[in-house]
Amino acid sequence: QVQLVESGGGSVQTGGSLRLSCAASGLSYRSNLMGWFRQAPGKEREGVASINSDGVTTYADSVKGRFTISQDNAKNSLYLQMNSLQPEDTAMYYCATPLKYYTYYGSLSERSYHYWGQGTQVTVSL
Repeated sequence: QVQLVESGGGSVQTGGSLRLSCAASGLSYRSNLMGWFRQAPGKEREGVASINSDGVTTYADSVKGRFTISQDNAKNSLYLQMNSLQPEDTAMYYCATPLKYYTYYGSLSERSYHYWGQGTQVTVSL
């Protein structure tokens, strides 16, 4: 059974930092793509950052220069370092990974992904 478990969310003030973690287990293959998504109340889920097996990263324009995605393959873990947080970053954050064989719709498109974690809440106050 595939499980993705996020942690590290919390409440911070504007300008603060958080580091999210995602622990993956149960995968029978080494995923070649992992991503972070977020969903704010009343809004659609959006791609935030992704990283592939070659270490190539992609970021949404809204987080470029502030967020950094990384992975530790030995620990089957994915991370998102978030700096200079703003109130508009407030959302539930999810990590995700595709099936072993999948149709690629883009690294920040949720259509590329199949397995999702339960999410971790990030709240940024003024």
